[in-house]
Amino acid sequence: MSRGVLLVVAKAPVPRRAKTRLTPPASAEQAASIAAAGLLDTLDAAAGTGLPTVVAWTGETAAAARVEEVRAALARVQVVEQRGDGFAERLVAAHADTGALHPGEPILQIGMDTPQLTPRILARSLDRLGGAAPPDAVLGAAEDGGWWALGVLRARHAEALLEVPMSTAETGARTVEALRSRGLRVEPLPTLSDVDTMADAASVAATVPASRFAAAVAAVPVERGR
Repeated sequence: MSRGVLLVVAKAPVPRRAKTRLTPPASAEQAASIAAAGLLDTLDAAAGTGLPTVVAWTGETAAAARVEEVRAALARVQVVEQRGDGFAERLVAAHADTGALHPGEPILQIGMDTPQLTPRILARSLDRLGGAAPPDAVLGAAEDGGWWALGVLRARHAEALLEVPMSTAETGARTVEALRSRGLRVEPLPTLSDVDTMADAASVAATVPASRFAAAVAAVPVERGR
């Protein structure tokens, strides 16, 4: 049986603040709905593992798309507020807060940009941090050069992120370098596509046609994307 804790780093899917690179062709409201659907699908996948889930949250929940569904999903997990200056500091703080809630447990951090995740993928990723001689960290590369998942055997290992420039085409490679520079053993997870553009959204939606995410993407008229 898998052990560990899932950490989902997420922001409230508020129009004109969430998934702004999807507009156009999506409207601000449609982009926020896509973001909300991705979050809900991600939290469903996390729940399907049976493992504890912590959500590091930021943003105005009351203004979120699909607000009642989002609130209901957040009520089923542990929620901590994001803190820190800059994205890297917020990630490190989220790992520290998760480690305080679940001492000694390995942590797998994901975002809300990979709604194609399944309970099996998440559980198997955490399983990589188990066994008699596990690595110190696992990293799932994203096709754009970033990463979709970071698993750490100890919460403090995430402090390596303070050395990494975020949201660049080199973020994935630099994260591996930063972890290894601290003497940590890093193993790869499968590479996945995350969702930055409408083309990304359509590609991911095609892999999960029955999902909320796919339905939200389908609500954007095709002719507006031409």
